[in-house]
Amino acid sequence: MMLLVLSEHVAPAAGGGHGELDVMGAVFVFMLATFIGLMVIQRVSRLLHTPLMSLTNAISAIAVVGAIIVSAGKDYPGYITALGLVAIFCSTTNIVSGFLITDRMLKMFKKQGGGAK
Repeated sequence: MMLLVLSEHVAPAAGGGHGELDVMGAVFVFMLATFIGLMVIQRVSRLLHTPLMSLTNAISAIAVVGAIIVSAGKDYPGYITALGLVAIFCSTTNIVSGFLITDRMLKMFKKQGGGAK
């Protein structure tokens, strides 16, 4: 069903557009991004967890903005709006839990007792 939706002719956007969606090109870019992402993540040191988590939170924030735009659109069918709401919930949960985990990890590096001289 999803391939049928992706392969249909898409009307150009208000600001201009290309018209049709190249499904094979989109799949290729997705697979390439996945492979590169996995290679980068595997080589990251454990010491860089906090900056990497912050980057993940930023990406999730972009997903929230996109999902809000999709959910607020009146031209989309109901199931698209529902999927947008699910994306908002999942991305928001990811952002909040990422900040909580990052805060917990940063607390591990603080000195106990923290008395001033």
